[in-house]
Amino acid sequence: MFSFLKNCFSPTGFIHCMDNISINMIFTLSSLKESKANKYIYFVFILFVYFLIILFNLTLIVTIILERALHEPMYIFLCNLCFNGLYGTAGFYPKFLSDLINDNYLISYNGCVLQIFVIYGYVMCEFATLMIMAYDRFVAICKPLNYHAIMTLTNTGRLILSSWLFTLTTVITAITLTRRLELCGSHIDKYYCDNWSVVKLSCVPTTINNVFGYILILSLIAHAVFILFSYMKLINACIKSQENKKIFMKTCLPHLLSLINFTVAILFDTLFSRYGSRDFPQSIRDFLQLEFLIIPPLLNPIIYGLKLTEVRKRVFKKCKEPKIKDCRLHRRKR
Repeated sequence: MFSFLKNCFSPTGFIHCMDNISINMIFTLSSLKESKANKYIYFVFILFVYFLIILFNLTLIVTIILERALHEPMYIFLCNLCFNGLYGTAGFYPKFLSDLINDNYLISYNGCVLQIFVIYGYVMCEFATLMIMAYDRFVAICKPLNYHAIMTLTNTGRLILSSWLFTLTTVITAITLTRRLELCGSHIDKYYCDNWSVVKLSCVPTTINNVFGYILILSLIAHAVFILFSYMKLINACIKSQENKKIFMKTCLPHLLSLINFTVAILFDTLFSRYGSRDFPQSIRDFLQLEFLIIPPLLNPIIYGLKLTEVRKRVFKKCKEPKIKDCRLHRRKR
């Protein structure tokens, strides 16, 4: 093992070592135990869901970018949340849809690493963005007089940049630690590649990976604790003011729903991957393992689009504009 690590981490040996591991490695992913006809039905349904995810998230992103009135921290963070949803789902849906239609559940080592990079990046950035949004609402409600001084556009940009830097750092570190491992298996018991499933295939001790994995879990718990603390302060402030109650219901409730849904989904996926039982019903297990890639990207733009008045008004305005223009052109022709 030590000679392997020495060769891998030597200046000339690292790339060579990585190439030796990944040249011929092919993973098999779990497949749906359904008839071909049912797989086509699943394909159409999942394609429709993916289309809705793209449509809803792009609608909110374009609306926020084009409308100057929405160039405020809360809406910019929402834009980042929607972009992250598109980014994460792009790492899963195209591959999964291709597997369904071609009945081919294979993925190369490098393709697996890329999928891990995208999906893990999506998870880490989602938590970081939700934490930033909690902080934004905390400042808006608990320190309203200092809000514009604290949440400037510069600070907003820095917070978004820090969320992506945190994401890239943690994901690249996790992948680097995984790529050094010698693998003795090739089957991943999921519909997509995830880091822990690859680590479990290792022939060598994975102590470093385990320690880093627990550090990541603790960092996500720290995110959740920070958000909980923020909401305790928010609820305390809202009890004292009727105006704050209205603000909480309009801007904080959607965020709270997103947070609870995403946290429960990730918690289940993490715990089940490590400690799950084979006796758990397969259909429920499959849905809960995929829930964080289905519900949050679909639900976030709907919740925020319907609940945030300014966003809702401008989305409907953008949708009506083409009809208004067509009517005007028709009148001029007449």
